[in-house]
Amino acid sequence: MPAKKPKTLRVRLIKSPHGRLQSHRACVAGLGLRRIGHAVEVLDTPANRGMINKAAYMLQVEN
Repeated sequence: MPAKKPKTLRVRLIKSPHGRLQSHRACVAGLGLRRIGHAVEVLDTPANRGMINKAAYMLQVEN
């Protein structure tokens, strides 16, 4: 039986975190996003989902 591949989400920063709440900027940084248009793949975990939900107005999420 092949090993299960962990589920990931592709997250892209579409708005600047400049001038936003510190906790929202921290979530964006915690996801590894650095600049507008930057996209990363993160594991689909409850912690990452929480960070995505907190700063959802700045992000675009793809499965």
